Formats: sequence, C-alpha cells, structure tokens
Amino acid sequence: MKYNRNLISALRWLACLVLVAGLCGCRDGRPTRVPVSGRVLVDGEPLGQGHVRFVPEGARPSGGILDTDGRFALTCYDGQDGAVLGTHRVEVSASEIVGGGIRWHAPKKYNRFATSGLEVEIDGPTDDLELNLTWDGGRPFTEPTEAEW
Repeated sequence: MKYNRNLISALRWLACLVLVAGLCGCRDGRPTRVPVSGRVLVDGEPLGQGHVRFVPEGARPSGGILDTDGRFALTCYDGQDGAVLGTHRVEVSASEIVGGGIRWHAPKKYNRFATSGLEVEIDGPTDDLELNLTWDGGRPFTEPTEAEW
C-alpha cells in the first residue's frame, strides 16, 4: 500500500504537537501554585475566626478563611488552588464590629503584613503549616471607632 508523503508528514507534525501539549500540560498562564493549608494559633489556642493573607514579592497574594478550629486553605485565583512558590509575608486578621467599636480577636499588629513580622517560605505543597501568634501579655479587646474618640 502506497502512502502520500504529505499525509505522513502532516501526521508526524500532529503527533509532535500532541506530545508537546501533553508534556506541557494544560497551563492557565498563571504562576505555578501549590496546595497550602494549615492552622492559626494564638498563645497555643486555635483562632476560631478571621482570615489569613499570604503576600509574595511580585506575585498575586493568596488568602483563606479560618474555621472554628483555626484551620485555613489558601486560594490564589479560584477554588483552593493554594499559593505561589516563594517567600510570603503573612497577615492574620480577626476582628468584628460590635456596638460602636472594633473587637480584636487576634493582636492588631498581625492585621497587616507590614507589621506582623510573619514570613513563610512556600517551597511545595503543605497541609500542616502552623502560624503561632501571641498576645504578648495582652488579650482580646474592643477599640472604639473614630466617632467615639
């Protein structure tokens, strides 16, 4: 049986394209992310409300909501796609508006990554990351809003 050289050549190119696409995977054009989850503790006790935000240099931050056991799973773009690889500055915010003030459930300094002093290196998937915060002698408090000052 005689085969057309053009057809054989086209099939070879098609096979190469399929192979290359398979090796590259279905990329979404976004940086590589890995699953990251963990727990937030304040003076050894789970922080049962609030959220975390991981802020890398030059990439999109990831965030997660704390459950009643202080556990979180990070998401960067959608679902629970984790965080980009690298060093992240971290903020933990746990406050609520109550009767004319803000009730802080975690120390206020952790509310901003610039003041938290928390830094985490993400070098692969992890499900046991632990963030340990401390009141450093303080405790939850209610701060009056500006209208009450």
